[in-house]
Amino acid sequence: MKEHERTVIGGGFLLLLLGWLGFLVHSSPRFAGSALGSAFGIAGAVLMLFPLVYTLAKRIPAVQNRTKKYVSLQSLMTLHVYTGILGPLLAIIHTGHKYESWLGITLTATMLLVVVSGFVLRYMLQYVSHEIKDKLLLLQTARGDLDSAWGVLENSPDEANSLSKSRLLVAGLESVGIDISTSREAAADVTRLAESVADLEYAIRTHEFFKRWFSRALVIHIVLSLLFYLLLGLHIWAGIYFGLRWFS
Repeated sequence: MKEHERTVIGGGFLLLLLGWLGFLVHSSPRFAGSALGSAFGIAGAVLMLFPLVYTLAKRIPAVQNRTKKYVSLQSLMTLHVYTGILGPLLAIIHTGHKYESWLGITLTATMLLVVVSGFVLRYMLQYVSHEIKDKLLLLQTARGDLDSAWGVLENSPDEANSLSKSRLLVAGLESVGIDISTSREAAADVTRLAESVADLEYAIRTHEFFKRWFSRALVIHIVLSLLFYLLLGLHIWAGIYFGLRWFS
């Protein structure tokens, strides 16, 4: 994600999370059914249909073959992200912060969960993946430096008297294939490098743990999206049905 895109999406995401809490200080029961409120609702619903294009194009070859003639998959992804933020923002304005019916409350909650899971997929998962890649490169370099430092230490026994040996140091060195059980003390540079390797390995394991959990957000995102569109359809049907009955 580019820097300007991260700023815009992050700001919109924060605004959306704070915007739905407006019912704590404001509520307009008649706004959703007014001409202006309906305009916000229709615009938001239309915008929230655009993310479907990317989903279908990515997973259905026939749709992808048709759309790629006019727009790339990456452009559809960008459209998916921006409309996935702007549409819900307009929908929140449409509600007038009136949350009374079970359908409206469930629809709003599901919409917010879809946005949150999508944000995790777009930003957090990408960030964690980049962090793992960078730390693996650093780990490779650190292990090379550690091997070199240990080779120098083996050839200079007098240097192996800087710091006392600890169980943690022994375990750290043994994890990278270095046995210091015959040495009473390890040199400071070897200790420092061994601690760096251990820290990097721990950081990588932690990031991989979060990556596995964030990857599951894709399944959650798809399931929530299907539920959201179902509820959105019911909401539109109810608005048309009861609206026409009111006119009659």
